[in-house]
Amino acid sequence: MLRPKVPTMPQPTGQLAPPAVVEPTTVIQAAPAPTPTSGRPTVQFTPGAVIALVGGGTAVVLVVGAVLVSMLLAVAITGASVAICALVIRSLIASENRRR
Repeated sequence: MLRPKVPTMPQPTGQLAPPAVVEPTTVIQAAPAPTPTSGRPTVQFTPGAVIALVGGGTAVVLVVGAVLVSMLLAVAITGASVAICALVIRSLIASENRRR
């Protein structure tokens, strides 16, 4: 009942064409294309420029990291304060129901 039916490969119908004959062609070597040159000057970094770039990149990473950590800390403090407020409100509601 739940056995899958495996399809059978149908036999080809009609006339089959014979394989085409491929004849080799001769390859003509072309002259190598000249490399394109741009009109822009190449940029060369001095050791001082490399140190400045590394220092700037490090400063950016540190600033972005500090911002992300402070945002995470703000979310954690907010979550903790909301949890404490929920406990206080729950306690007030429970004590109100016990007095009646």
